Amino acid sequence: MASGPGAPGRKKRATIWEVARLAGVSHQTVSRYLKNNGGMKPSTREKIDRAVAELDYRPNLIARSMRTQRSNRIAIVLPELTGFVPTPMLKGASAAAHEAGYTTDVVGLEGDESRRAEGVLSLLDTERAEGVLSFTPLADLAGRAGTDPRPIVVFGEFDDNMHSQGELAAGQPAEQIVRHLAGLGHRRFLHVAGAQDWASARNRRAVYAETIAQLGLESYGIVDGDWSVRSGYEAARDLPANSGVTAVLAANDYVAMGAIRGFQDRGMRVPEDVSVFGWDNEQFTQYFLPTISTVHGDREALGRQAMLSLLARIRGEPHPEVNTSNLFKVIPRGSSGPVPGSPLPG
Repeated sequence: MASGPGAPGRKKRATIWEVARLAGVSHQTVSRYLKNNGGMKPSTREKIDRAVAELDYRPNLIARSMRTQRSNRIAIVLPELTGFVPTPMLKGASAAAHEAGYTTDVVGLEGDESRRAEGVLSLLDTERAEGVLSFTPLADLAGRAGTDPRPIVVFGEFDDNMHSQGELAAGQPAEQIVRHLAGLGHRRFLHVAGAQDWASARNRRAVYAETIAQLGLESYGIVDGDWSVRSGYEAARDLPANSGVTAVLAANDYVAMGAIRGFQDRGMRVPEDVSVFGWDNEQFTQYFLPTISTVHGDREALGRQAMLSLLARIRGEPHPEVNTSNLFKVIPRGSSGPVPGSPLPG
């Protein structure tokens, strides 16, 4: 069977000239677009966007690197790879790099922060990468990120065990959840916490307790959970019938799912008898019965912003700060509602 560039039916790679012709601009303008040099009218960029999409245009990175003696590769650094990969952040970062004409390599570096920092410098010194975006701390490289001329951006959102930290671990949405439920009439709460070796679990727990105190509400207690469905189920199953709890803040959506099932197995209705709020906006929350109230964290946007900061550094431009002001959004769904008019049944 015939194969290769001349084989019948094989789609020929679109060229920059074809993109320019379809968009009605010069090839120099398309070249500026691909380099993301800025200064381009939004209407022009939109026309080229449409042409690139219609032709499924992909820059010839190999040819470009031969002309410029550049690798056109960016390394995204994580701790030594484990079973957990921050897919949304990688997706956002990779998309931003690709739009600027770069390919990305996800690199898991062994050792502590200092060892990872040595690995990052090796990637740059051997020209295997033109820039490095790290989602994990890199010892003193983080402190030099604002003055060191090398294209390194440290956005250390994961520790050595791939536990979220920094902005990803912020607990502020817990205050929004408690305030939202208090506005629906709830006065007595229960929190099923996550594993305390996670900064995110500790922060959510602390903000929950602080908000309860600030608003003059009551907390029946805090259950030490471990992020699992089982911990949520057992917390709901074991809650005394006379506890007076009408609202539960779960550490994540899996815990919330377990709590809902635990209440249902007791013959209770969610949210008519008790409201349950989760966290993370996992896909199943939209299809569970009832749909689960949750917190959405736009991790893909974080990854994109971090990569744009690195790209600006590679070009020698002022690099934008990563904006986390709108990172989280509280999403009420079917598992939460107004306070019931009767105490929990046995």
